[in-house]
Amino acid sequence: MYDILGKRKYFYVFSGILMILSIITLSTWGLKYGLDFTGGTLMEIRNPKSEIRNNEIKSLLKEVGIEDAVVTPTQNNSILIRYGNSDDEKNKAVLTKLREKYPEIQNTRLDYIGPSISSELKKKAVWALAIAVVGIALYIAYAFRQVSRPVASWKYGAGAVIALVHDVLITVGIFSVLGHFLNIEVDTTFIAALLTILGFSVHDTIVVYDRTRENLMRGSSGDEFDGTVNRSLNETMARSINTSLTVIITLLAIFIFGGETIKNFILALLIGITFGTYSSIFVASALMVDWWKYSREF
Repeated sequence: MYDILGKRKYFYVFSGILMILSIITLSTWGLKYGLDFTGGTLMEIRNPKSEIRNNEIKSLLKEVGIEDAVVTPTQNNSILIRYGNSDDEKNKAVLTKLREKYPEIQNTRLDYIGPSISSELKKKAVWALAIAVVGIALYIAYAFRQVSRPVASWKYGAGAVIALVHDVLITVGIFSVLGHFLNIEVDTTFIAALLTILGFSVHDTIVVYDRTRENLMRGSSGDEFDGTVNRSLNETMARSINTSLTVIITLLAIFIFGGETIKNFILALLIGITFGTYSSIFVASALMVDWWKYSREF
């Protein structure tokens, strides 16, 4: 049996460094918001007869005064163009300029997002994450009320929430770096990915907590809490890792062979699920043990 909890200080240091770096990158660079949060235009064009070159598209857009365009190739020789301007006259000028170079292009999609809508989406995204985290904490505290000793049941919920904050913060921090260096944007699908990460991560944490509850309820009163938790981690670690690996392999296949429009969503899931599995095994339960030791000393 591995002494997982005996190495918890190393896991704390590793997680602490990643979280501090994430906070620094977010404070310095922030996130590169997509049109969902900033407002603007999303246009999709398709040329059935010849290839459309990204660099040529950007040069043409600069000629009509659009410097911030993000051009993304998709399937079937189509191009997604995003830029922070929703003026109808400007959009007509863009299409006119593009048709000078590519007379056969087809405008297959044109979406506008106003600043008031984008501001409302930001608020709803924050509320969605906050409500999910609070709901998870309350549910775990209620579900583990039968094992309120030697650790109070609400601390199970608090430990899970800290692990969730760990997972989300690191994922957001990595996307801050990707946005700064690779211009990867975050939009509403990124919020959906974060909510999915919360659900997957807490599922892994509950698996470990549930085995700890079982071992506590059937164990003798002389068993030490840290020994029970360590045994529970060893009993569930293979299951947690194998379950996560199957999900990660599937996501990698989608990331490699799927369309461009879902790649950022899948990338966020890959990062979040990887760190969610790590925190469920090496962080959440370790916090419970340290709380138990602290309360026993004081």
